[in-house]
Amino acid sequence: MSFIEARNLRKTYTPKGADPVHALDGLDLDVPEGTITAILGPNGAGKTTAVKVLTTLIVPDSGTASIGGINVLERPEAIRPIIGVSGQYAAVDENLTGFENLDMVGRLYHLGAKASRARARELIDLFELSEAQNRPVKGFSGGMRRRIDLAGALVTRPSVLFLDEPTTGLDPRSRLGMWDIIRSLVDGGTTVLLTTQYLEEADQLADDISVIDTGKVIAKGTADELKASVGGQRVELNLVTAEDTAETVEILRRFGTAEPAVSNDSRTVTVSVESGPEALQLVLAELSAREVALFDAGMRRPTLDDVFLSLTGHVATEEPEEETANVGGRAKAGKPA
Repeated sequence: MSFIEARNLRKTYTPKGADPVHALDGLDLDVPEGTITAILGPNGAGKTTAVKVLTTLIVPDSGTASIGGINVLERPEAIRPIIGVSGQYAAVDENLTGFENLDMVGRLYHLGAKASRARARELIDLFELSEAQNRPVKGFSGGMRRRIDLAGALVTRPSVLFLDEPTTGLDPRSRLGMWDIIRSLVDGGTTVLLTTQYLEEADQLADDISVIDTGKVIAKGTADELKASVGGQRVELNLVTAEDTAETVEILRRFGTAEPAVSNDSRTVTVSVESGPEALQLVLAELSAREVALFDAGMRRPTLDDVFLSLTGHVATEEPEEETANVGGRAKAGKPA
């Protein structure tokens, strides 16, 4: 039995003056204990809505969900003490210091003054914030704010941690540091469910990935399994000028096994092929004969981007504002929301 389990979750919003939005349309999820499961999906896929349901912030129209055998819908008061939640935006008091923020969370959990301060010091050390612990959070960098926010979600040592796009807006160094922290939590037995707009993040962290679109899971498996599902190799060309894009696409159609994909700047064109070396040689010969200038050309294996494109017809992007506007980033487990 999965530690986190959802079956046939449905949630429909009816905006005033607009058509109904089926945020969840029969969503199923399974998250084994002590693992990281990533939810990937394009704009409006329902990622954040699913997290809201599992963290007791909203009630679905129908379906069931449980965490550790506890029914989320019937016993939300029993769920909140065992989960931690870190939303897309750091839920911290900017006028308090880092230490004071964590101590405040502990007091809200009724840990008591001594235990709350001890836990705050422990988390300050864990997240390498000792030098900044007595500074007001308003002077923290984005990466430091995210670390304090994640630390606040861990005050009660929750069994389950929900991370809604935990590294959005972080620089590459801060993102790598956050990944290390998440891995260490799982090594300690924490179960993690995360949503992310970074395919590399899911590739690096997740034991399993559920791809969702239009409110339901359309594919799931490990990163390698999902990549294998789209098969083959890719020929990828980086053009000097976008003026040659149409001609390049025409050539790749003849040698590829699917419709070529064109990047947003129209200068990178990719196509699936059966035999990478042979196809690349033929494509390069054709491009040279037509005097199409290239910055780079090569072969590569499928990526999660290719999986997304194959499954949904578009690449993974950030959740739209209307879905994330009311994310319960400030509702840490067990705290008043």
